[in-house]
Amino acid sequence: QVRLVESGGGLAQAGGSLRLSCTASGRTFSRYAMGWFRQAPGKERGFVSGIAWNGRTAYYSEAVRGRFTISRDNANNTLYLQMNFLTPEDSAVYYCAAAIHAYGLGNRVADFGSWGQGTQVTVSS
Repeated sequence: QVRLVESGGGLAQAGGSLRLSCTASGRTFSRYAMGWFRQAPGKERGFVSGIAWNGRTAYYSEAVRGRFTISRDNANNTLYLQMNFLTPEDSAVYYCAAAIHAYGLGNRVADFGSWGQGTQVTVSS
């Protein structure tokens, strides 16, 4: 099992930027794909972005492609999500997640077995 702790959420204005971080401990971080999900009030948790274990493959939901960038620092067990050109529709609790299987990829909640506690992102218009 891996422990994940997110940080970097907060309040931003529309058009602004935020950078989320997720620090992992308890398992070999570099062997597992990582992902970001988000959940707005009254909605299901949805995929935002994922990155392969070695950082060479990144993938995004249609809603954020071109605005968000996922990256990872395996030496420091940290995952990032750079969010630019934010809109009020990006407001949600953002969760980082670690894939269940080593070296795998996925974009479903079921593909990820460890979750952080979430960090709130609020974008004002």
